[in-house]
Amino acid sequence: MADGAAGAILQVDLGAIVGNWRLLCARHRSGAVAGVVKANAYGLGAARVAQALLAAGCRHFFTATLEEALALRPHLRRETEGGAMLAVLSGLTPGTEAVYRAQELIPVLGAAEEIALWQGFARQTGARQPAILHVDTGMARLGLSPAEVAALAGDPGRLEGIALRYVMTHLVAAEIAADPMNRIQRQRFAAACAALPVASRSFANSSGIFLGADFASDLARPGAALYGINPTPDAPNPMRRTVRLIARVQQVRTIPPGTPVGYNATWKAARESRIATVALGYADGWHRSRAGTTLAFFDGRAVPLVGRISMDLTTFDVTEHPAITPGTWLELLGTGRDPDAVAAASGSNGYEVLTSLAPRIQRQYLGQ
Repeated sequence: MADGAAGAILQVDLGAIVGNWRLLCARHRSGAVAGVVKANAYGLGAARVAQALLAAGCRHFFTATLEEALALRPHLRRETEGGAMLAVLSGLTPGTEAVYRAQELIPVLGAAEEIALWQGFARQTGARQPAILHVDTGMARLGLSPAEVAALAGDPGRLEGIALRYVMTHLVAAEIAADPMNRIQRQRFAAACAALPVASRSFANSSGIFLGADFASDLARPGAALYGINPTPDAPNPMRRTVRLIARVQQVRTIPPGTPVGYNATWKAARESRIATVALGYADGWHRSRAGTTLAFFDGRAVPLVGRISMDLTTFDVTEHPAITPGTWLELLGTGRDPDAVAAASGSNGYEVLTSLAPRIQRQYLGQ
């Protein structure tokens, strides 16, 4: 039930997220399937999402930053308490070593300097410290370069004191099954793992899970697919829809032909029109670039956006919808249009649509 005091509400179906995780587990039979909950679980709420996945049996979680992991830690039981591994993808920075240990967080080490830092901390504490090793096989962002991998292979002592949980890499173009980079990265990753000390492997992301057995490993790391984004964009979406975004109509007014609507008068009424203003704008993450491309839905019928999207407000032509009045809720994401469709219309992607949704949009959790 929508809250009449809210301007916009994001309804998050936790049951659908858990269902998506189970579907991915069924496809990735070679090993476990993690929950990537970075960027506040792609904007949906990391604490609630992680708790639902943990209850369903997920035992591996990843955030992008240490700050994200620290915010999540009070809501996610530690491994030593029967909970789950919580790892940080962005690497290790000097001065944070003790925080990782105290909070039972796993750093993903992606540079020789980070390995040396973590090894030094292991010597200082007199205990082996867990870590994940990140190998760059083609992204050229984070991860050990080929030269750094070769140096480790030539001097395994550089990993002394480090308990390797996984060696991982990140796929560049897994959503395009025929992209030759998939094969190249598979070969590079296999070669890197063969040169390094024996450890479990983590390979596939959301789309990589659908590339087949050659991309299977001990741990897959899906993110977007958990939240309903299509991991196979050239085929029907196998994932369940997880979100519904609705915005409340604040005012409806009738304007004569020729009347401009919104900033800079980019749209003018061609006829007498009813204009509904909803409480959602670019400060909520509904970007200005979506003007002219976005639709809302009411009773299953499309409602066109007109004029420019403002910071807090957006206007729709509801002339063909006499039942729309102040207090009516219009649907912007849901059965009528999913994040992938909204993104395609405005030259973005579904990841950006979800992660842009601002905290001031009220979250409602369903299905748990």
